[in-house]
Amino acid sequence: VQLQASGGGLVQPGGYLRLSCAASGSIFSINAMGWYRQAPGKQRELLAISRSGGRTNYADSVKGRFTISRDNAKNTVYLQMNSLEPEDTAVYHCNAAIKSSSWIEPYNYWGQGTLVTVSS
Repeated sequence: VQLQASGGGLVQPGGYLRLSCAASGSIFSINAMGWYRQAPGKQRELLAISRSGGRTNYADSVKGRFTISRDNAKNTVYLQMNSLEPEDTAVYHCNAAIKSSSWIEPYNYWGQGTLVTVSS
């Protein structure tokens, strides 16, 4: 199983980006999919989770600005990021709890990370 993240880049303050993360490989089912970020010198921070039942949760730091969504047919999770601030500059990582078979417990997979830079 692989997670491929994309969509990062340079954006001005107040701008927007949409990140994508596609899962591929031996996938039986996907439970939660989420987005984290890690800024230089800081710990990795959980931003948003989308659970298989449709429930979503957000960190207070991004609530109201970021929206997580999923396309289950494409095994893809998105993060729409609006009103970006310089403090949002970080490497963004996707994560997914994936079962490769019905009798195997979900395993946490990570994408490679995509850099988001918010600067004028």
